[in-house]
Amino acid sequence: MEQYKNILQNIDRYVSLSIEEKERLISIIRTTKIKKRQFIDQPGYVCQYRNYVVEGAFRSYFVDNEGREHTVQIAIEDWFVSDFYSYITQTPATLFVEALEDSTIFQMTYNDIEGLCQEIHGLSEYFRTSTERAFAFSRKRALSNLSMTAAERYLELLERYPNIVKRVPQKVIASYLGMTPEFMSKIRKNLSAKS
Repeated sequence: MEQYKNILQNIDRYVSLSIEEKERLISIIRTTKIKKRQFIDQPGYVCQYRNYVVEGAFRSYFVDNEGREHTVQIAIEDWFVSDFYSYITQTPATLFVEALEDSTIFQMTYNDIEGLCQEIHGLSEYFRTSTERAFAFSRKRALSNLSMTAAERYLELLERYPNIVKRVPQKVIASYLGMTPEFMSKIRKNLSAKS
């Protein structure tokens, strides 16, 4: 059970599961190694897995009609990453989910999770709560993009997730914040000149 310690601690933050229930969850987990730049989801294919990041970093993004990439999620250890709309609705994905580093993930199929959630109320509560939190964060991020300046968005990311800023390529962070890498460089230069 030691190799599953982090995901079980994540679950314990929200619900209590018995040892037997934890063992049943572990039985549906598949450990997968992912190489840097490898995709785990792609547009046109239904997302079959809820992916928990054990080690590494990922980004979810879409490509607009002009060929520009727009990062909608960055995920590191102890976070889930997938094209969640595709996963929840079991319809074709619209996002690419790409490894930014060599990574290890726990994968659980939609059918396995749905089956366990019907049997284990605590697990159902956990996935409901984690989905609600992801939705709330997504809404907050959308409002920040509308109400904050680019510099404020960068500072907020830096304050909340300093590890992400250190590990993730600057062009991905710029895309996530809705700006060009050049504009983000100007912001960083201005901020360092002020300090």
